[in-house]
Amino acid sequence: MTIMRIPALAALMMFAAGTALAHGYKAGSVEIEHPWARATAPSAQNGAAYLVLNGTGKENDRLVSAATPVAEKAELHTHLMDNGVMKMRPVDAIEVTPGSPTALQPGGLHIMLLGLKQPLVKGKAFPLTLTFEKAGPVTVQVDVQGAGAAAPSHEGMGDSHKTH
Repeated sequence: MTIMRIPALAALMMFAAGTALAHGYKAGSVEIEHPWARATAPSAQNGAAYLVLNGTGKENDRLVSAATPVAEKAELHTHLMDNGVMKMRPVDAIEVTPGSPTALQPGGLHIMLLGLKQPLVKGKAFPLTLTFEKAGPVTVQVDVQGAGAAAPSHEGMGDSHKTH
């Protein structure tokens, strides 16, 4: 009985490791973890993408642009308070500092998807090309979570790498 459990456990561990690796990407010395977005209503014109950037080298880098076929334009944005009102503003670049993860998340830095060509559907994924000043471009798959998601979920990720 013990002999049968070892292969099953090994297979489960390999599956889990493969799933974890599927959510990480690398461009030069920049690691990109868990790209995700919230599902949008069918009539929504805009959406946003989130992820974590980790600098693993010795020099800083900068995310300078993003592009995706699911939107007319992708812009780097931040949130700021202006007279008590939360507003979004474009930024020229997002700094990536070694040893200090940069989280793009709701209510903070994010990638704004303007002029969506189709709704972002929970359980699907779409490509997003990130361009770094030093590391250059890398295309990641963005997993679409539920409309109210606050962070990426690993639920049902096996099917989420299908593109629209």
